[in-house]
Amino acid sequence: MSNYQCPKGHISTESDYCSECGAKIQGSPNIVVNTLEQILSPVPNSKNTIICPSCSAPHDSTSGHFCEICGYNFNTGTQGVPPIPDKDVTGKDVINHVSTTHNYLEVTITIDPSLRSPESPEPPNQPPIILRLDKESNLIGRLSVARGINPEVALNFDSAISHRHALINRQIDGTFTLRDIDSANGTVLNRVELTPMVDSVIQDGDEFTLGHWTRIKVKFK
Repeated sequence: MSNYQCPKGHISTESDYCSECGAKIQGSPNIVVNTLEQILSPVPNSKNTIICPSCSAPHDSTSGHFCEICGYNFNTGTQGVPPIPDKDVTGKDVINHVSTTHNYLEVTITIDPSLRSPESPEPPNQPPIILRLDKESNLIGRLSVARGINPEVALNFDSAISHRHALINRQIDGTFTLRDIDSANGTVLNRVELTPMVDSVIQDGDEFTLGHWTRIKVKFK
């Protein structure tokens, strides 16, 4: 099986979008051949891979200085859970968004062909998926058995989504926040692109998009 060099340094099993982070492989892919040990290793065999001292997740040092899972800052050595900003991505005061505590979130995942870029593959015939999120922290991304990544919101049908793409977290005041964890292709909440590693409060009925053509609508329960 051929493998390909991702622009961010990963080894991809797919020739168009990185099977590891979802980044587009530009131009003619650089085909590489892994040893059996590299293919079976749960952590990428790379000199750039470091282990987060806070949550023990593997981290590619070339992809940023924040841990994709817990937000640990490798530069300062501090716990990296960013505080909720005074204003959200639309400029509205966060305090106005605080509402009654809800038991869980319900997310509806759909394929929206209008989000497709000229380079995107044909979207699959995927019926809507409805998931209940009742954990304090919910990972959005693509499943990776080899690396032990099991997202609560698994979007394996969209190759432009990173394995660890975004988080939906419940805050101590009962609100929920969405955080892009430095994904390769970004996350757009209510048509505004999120700043990586910064929490944005989400409200009942909000929508966010990611990957080639994935749209997710949030409902409080």
